Amino acid sequence: MNILKALSALLTYPSRELQGAIPEIERILDACANLSRGTREQLRLLTQALANDDLYESQERYTDLFDRTRSLSLHIFEHIHGESRDRGQAMVDLQNHYAEHGLEIGASELPDFVPLFLEFLSTLPPSEASDLLGQPINILSAIGERLAKRSSPYQGVFQALTSLSAELPKYEAVQEILARPDADADDLEALDAAWEEEEVRFGPGADTSCKDEIVAKVRAGRRPAPGVAVPSNKPVIQYSTGGQNA
Repeated sequence: MNILKALSALLTYPSRELQGAIPEIERILDACANLSRGTREQLRLLTQALANDDLYESQERYTDLFDRTRSLSLHIFEHIHGESRDRGQAMVDLQNHYAEHGLEIGASELPDFVPLFLEFLSTLPPSEASDLLGQPINILSAIGERLAKRSSPYQGVFQALTSLSAELPKYEAVQEILARPDADADDLEALDAAWEEEEVRFGPGADTSCKDEIVAKVRAGRRPAPGVAVPSNKPVIQYSTGGQNA
């Protein structure tokens, strides 16, 4: 387990297995020379909370942050494409990139899930992993800032990712992301508005961006057409400061 794999584990849903792995994770974090003192303090607060707090309380905190709050979603393409049809193709491309490197994921897993993305990066040479980590660094930095605003020790994970990235976050791009709605987990009305689904239309010109189609495209991406090679130089993640295409 290396530093990216350790950070990946910290972003997974709290479990007994994660609690049992905390001592090993802390050893890996302590051995990483690239982390600032402030980042180490936040990570230690997080690991101690995960190890010592009631498991159900940890799970509820995780759900409030990452599952109920759209602005903190751990699905990278949520912040780039929203619910647009481009999101489905982007996930197919990323899934194919994983497959080129020998990583096959389950049909129920979405490839843009940050813990899975970090797990994949942990299998690559450090320089390549650092380069790829730099592609969504604006998004990861914005999530970290939103977590800092909530005084959540999970901010330490995203601060660490910024330190490990080959690219620094671009201020303008991060501010563009932060300018989007950021509902509090206790504001049920704002949360409902953030997650409100668009009207489903049928026929010519209908919106085909629903999540069922996205999952179908991801599954289809695991079955490339016979005789068609997948380009190996395709960007893993493309980010535009122009906002979501929702």
